[in-house]
Amino acid sequence: MDLLATFIDLFIHLDKHLSAVIQNYGTWTYLLLFLIVFMETGLVVTPFLPGDSLLFAAGTFASPALGSPLNIVVLFVLLCVAAIGGDTVNYWIGHYIGERAFSGNIRFLKKEYLDRTQEFYERHGGKTIILARFVPIVRTFAPFVAGVGKMSYSHFIAYNVVGGISWVAIFTFGGYFFGNLSFVKDNFTLVVLAIILISVLPAIIEIVKERSRKTAKAQA
Repeated sequence: MDLLATFIDLFIHLDKHLSAVIQNYGTWTYLLLFLIVFMETGLVVTPFLPGDSLLFAAGTFASPALGSPLNIVVLFVLLCVAAIGGDTVNYWIGHYIGERAFSGNIRFLKKEYLDRTQEFYERHGGKTIILARFVPIVRTFAPFVAGVGKMSYSHFIAYNVVGGISWVAIFTFGGYFFGNLSFVKDNFTLVVLAIILISVLPAIIEIVKERSRKTAKAQA
């Protein structure tokens, strides 16, 4: 049981344990990174997996200065494939299952997540697929909602490719070029936490705005 708990903690918080994983597993780390990015973007039941912070940490450890077996070009291409492939799978799951998945029978699929993503989608249209890449939870549900809403695949894949490449590039190369600065290295945990906080901030703002709107309607 302790081994299972350790594995789950490692999987969910890989961004914090990446250095040890690279030391122990070398190039096999590519596979683990691929799986987590693919699952975080491709399965609506795993929005809790690390995203932005994991990409930044991976980019940081791909720096030649650290003597890591990770190569930034290989990492970038691989994670782009994972991100784009994940969204594609998510789209087709939504296209096939539809709103039946949010009937309440699956406790991980909360109707509030679907409603929040649909509102986001209505405000921003097709570019939601790009913008959602930078908003946790919404990132996981946006392609699913696109599938539920029967958005044409030719329309979806264009936004998917642009969004996936942009998201992976910004965070992996951000880590690669800035992750080894003295300030970042000395405060790496704080930097990762800051990235997580900044990533979650848009979702928090949306929740606050929604509650304010509901309060205003109730008082009207």
